[in-house]
Amino acid sequence: MEAQGFRKFLGEMEISEDEIFASIELAEKFEDYVNDAGRSTPVKGDVTGFSTQLIDEGTNTLANFYALARYGRFIGSVAVYVDVLDLLDGGEAMGNLHQKIGEVLGEERRDVVFEGINLPSMGMPNRDKVVVNQQVMTRLEEVAGPGECDQIFSDSLRDLEVAWYEDDKKLYHECGSIDGFLDKSAQNFIAQLEKIRDEGGLFFSQEITDEVVDFVKDDPLIARGAREGDILYEVKIPHQTVEFLTEGDAQKKRYYYCHCPWVKESLKNGPSDIPPRFCDCSAGFHKKRWEVIFGQPLEAEIVESVLKGDDRCKIAIHLPVGIGR
Repeated sequence: MEAQGFRKFLGEMEISEDEIFASIELAEKFEDYVNDAGRSTPVKGDVTGFSTQLIDEGTNTLANFYALARYGRFIGSVAVYVDVLDLLDGGEAMGNLHQKIGEVLGEERRDVVFEGINLPSMGMPNRDKVVVNQQVMTRLEEVAGPGECDQIFSDSLRDLEVAWYEDDKKLYHECGSIDGFLDKSAQNFIAQLEKIRDEGGLFFSQEITDEVVDFVKDDPLIARGAREGDILYEVKIPHQTVEFLTEGDAQKKRYYYCHCPWVKESLKNGPSDIPPRFCDCSAGFHKKRWEVIFGQPLEAEIVESVLKGDDRCKIAIHLPVGIGR
């Protein structure tokens, strides 16, 4: 372990001396885990196994996962860094679903849905998340009616901060029209991807290549969206676009497309058993920035999703009436 080098790396960040010490200790522990597996350097999947160990020890704290991510950056390991992101991404969703079910159905019916199921711990492997989700969603659709499920999934299960969308709101008012804003947003998104490609960085957890940029440019629904009256249609960029573009098997392409840690691993070996209703969370995710821009609640629904067997995820967002005129 290059403790001094890692200390210097951490010292350039705005973290305390206690955090630096704890991060070095955690990194050394992770290195021991990798060495015990007979390797000198970590590979994809090591973080997942190590996370299970942290859960068993009760040390699966956000600070420890941040330390792992920083260690991954320090040693130049994309696998470590990305695996930490994938473990943490959307981890709050099941807890939020538990709360929302209680609000809509009441605690007694919520407890029926979650009987024998513990809320997932931070860092739970994504292969285990899908098992929990399949049980919860199957029971939920048995206990709740369609209207109640609509209420439960009326918004995203993610913790989305209004502040994240303030720049979009400002840009919208600068553009002065919905179509002008869509055009400018698309230009900015392509420019962002090109910058990441040129600098060799990551777009969240994925590599950006010339092929990825060209793919996004060729599909305006990804970068811009398409408005039909007061309905805006958007399509997600694949979660692993490089792999998606080179894969020939339709089912495997759906796996590489899916972003959701509560769904993705269920698509790996064939069609998923998770009810497609869960993807309504994604509709809530996509409509959030538009709710911030317009300062009012909006409706959105899933038109296509890989969980339903489609080749992509397409969302319809209902904008305020007359906004595009």
